[in-house]
Amino acid sequence: MLSPVPHQKAGVPDFSQKEFRASLAMFATGVTIVTARTATGELVGLTANSFNSVSLNPPLVLWSLSQAASSMAALTKGSHYAINILAADQKELAEQFSSKRADRWQGVAFTDGLAGAPLLTGAAASFECFNRSRYVEGDHVIFVGEVERCSHRAGVAPLLFHGGRFYTEHPL
Repeated sequence: MLSPVPHQKAGVPDFSQKEFRASLAMFATGVTIVTARTATGELVGLTANSFNSVSLNPPLVLWSLSQAASSMAALTKGSHYAINILAADQKELAEQFSSKRADRWQGVAFTDGLAGAPLLTGAAASFECFNRSRYVEGDHVIFVGEVERCSHRAGVAPLLFHGGRFYTEHPL
């Protein structure tokens, strides 16, 4: 059993926000697009690289979103969303969904998942999630999704993000 964390506070950071962001950028991540559909049928989608597995039993994943994000209300209220892991040839899609443009969905091919969340055509993998829980931490909300269905395309190279740039894998 885990023991409770003592009531202590972290020390004051001795680095700037710019240094923190630059240091975080040294961690290479995959790139995802989180998608959902509102109760009125409106499509929601955003690029995110804050994705992790949490548990195999039950199958849980997490991702985080800035509290200031325009899609926060839709994703907080909705019961389901999908996490689409992008393939190496989907760089333009990642950029499209990370832009401020009004119609991110223009020209995007997708199918509807079990609960209506869009599954992007050509994604390396997809996770259809029940919106299980949310935790406010700092300026972000951590979403924990219970995976109801997943699929992947074997042998597909992933889209990676490192140091502010997109890459794909190169086996060592």
